[in-house]
Parts: sequence; C-alpha cells; structure tokens
Amino acid sequence: MIETERNTIRHLITEATPKVGRFEAMILLAFVLGKPKEYLVAHDDEAVDEMSQIKFDLYLSMRIEGMPIPYLVGQQEFFGRYFAVNPSVLIPRPDTEVLIEQALIVATPKPKVLDLGTGSGCIGLTLAAECGAEVVATDFSAEALDVAKENAKRLNLNVEFREGSWWEPIASTEVFDLIVSNPPYIRPDDEHLRNLTNEPLQALTDGDDGLSAITEIVAHAKKHLKAGGWLLIEHGYDQGEAVDCLFRVGGLAGVRTVKDYGGNDRVTMGRRAD
Repeated sequence: MIETERNTIRHLITEATPKVGRFEAMILLAFVLGKPKEYLVAHDDEAVDEMSQIKFDLYLSMRIEGMPIPYLVGQQEFFGRYFAVNPSVLIPRPDTEVLIEQALIVATPKPKVLDLGTGSGCIGLTLAAECGAEVVATDFSAEALDVAKENAKRLNLNVEFREGSWWEPIASTEVFDLIVSNPPYIRPDDEHLRNLTNEPLQALTDGDDGLSAITEIVAHAKKHLKAGGWLLIEHGYDQGEAVDCLFRVGGLAGVRTVKDYGGNDRVTMGRRAD
C-alpha cells in the first residue's frame, strides 16, 4: 500500500513541490504524462509508471539546475497561441504582447508587416493570425528561422522568412505598413542578464550600450515605411526616453512610449507622416 502511494500523481507532486513549486511540478508531470494539468487534479490517486517517473525526475533535475520550463516542455503560450521554442530562440514573454496590442490598434486592414529579428516568430505570426497581415520575417540565425518556420507550419500561417541581419535581407525599394521588432536591448553589464543564461545571448544583448540594434533599425525605418506606416519597437524599462529621441531624430511623427503590464516603459512607436 505504501509503495503504491509513492507511485501516485499526488505523491510525486507533493515530493517535487519543495524543489520547484507546485505549479511547475504540475506542468512538468502533465507534460511527461501527456495530460492536461486538470487531469492531474482529478486523478491524483492514479499510479505513474516507472519510465514516466524517471523522465519526471530528469526534468525536475534540469529545472532545478536552471533550465526554463518552456525549453523543457518545448513550447510557450503567447497571445492565446502556443509557440514551439528551444534554446535557439528567446522565450516569448507577456510584455511583448503590449507590442501586439498596439500594432493591432494602428494596423490597416491586412497590412504588409516586417518583423525584424523574428526569433520564434511569435510577433509576426501573431499579427498574421490576428489581422491577416502579409508578413516578412527576418533573423540572422538559421536555427531561429527553423523554429519560426515550424511555428508557421503548426499554426497554418503563410509567412515569408528571410535570413540576414536587420536590413540586409530587405530590398531598398521595399515598404511596409508596419515594422515591428523585439531586438536585443539588455546591456552586457545588466544584472538581469545573469538570470537568463539558458537563452541565446545574441537575442538578449547587443554587447554594447543596449541601444545599438535599436539605433540600426530606426535609422533606416522611415524609408521602408509607407506613408502613415508605423514602427513599433520593444525596449528596456529604462530606455523609453532614449528610444523616443531616436524615433524623433529618425524623422518619425506621433512618437509615444507605451508601458507594459508592470507599469514600465516597454514599447515605443512612431509613424511616417509623409
């Protein structure tokens, strides 16, 4: 009877909770068992087979060592959809949903969108799904583009992917209704970077002042925007004023900075007036 109890869902969750917390323990066990979390609650007295227990212990060990949950389970929810992720791409975060919300407010019907540094594709693919956008998505990382292409296939969305750094894959004559980007903006000396060791460094920091990638994007944005088109860029909580200045120097009008759900400056946007 004691041995049977030790094999149950309830026991495994109880044992794992002090190590990673109940919520994460349930996510990992649900993933191992191929069941929704609700199933674990309703069937907590159900026995777990030995192989599943071994897998669960392995995932627990990896999580304790710092591997993010989305990389362990291979996906992350973003704006109501699940996106495949692996260590080649940044894990989509709720703050980036602010960029989506603002883009949808200013988007024209079925806009032509450029997503610079697409990573998992979560921004460009979400816009394609939400407003029927015609999307061109770029990234300098072939591995990241493989993930984005997988997500496009999973979501049954038709997006054009191009490999290259920032403006390199874009023809000088191409123009868009919306240009969006979540570029690397964390300074290399920022203490927050220490907690993100499992994510791709090149997607987090520019290795400079945190503004070099943003500067590169803004410098060429106006000529690639249609009249009335918008540029929207995610940035650090303390970069709003600097990015606002870059937008204005870059000749964009109607510049404003939008706060994230935590009340921090997160997305700056501006349009081509002429």
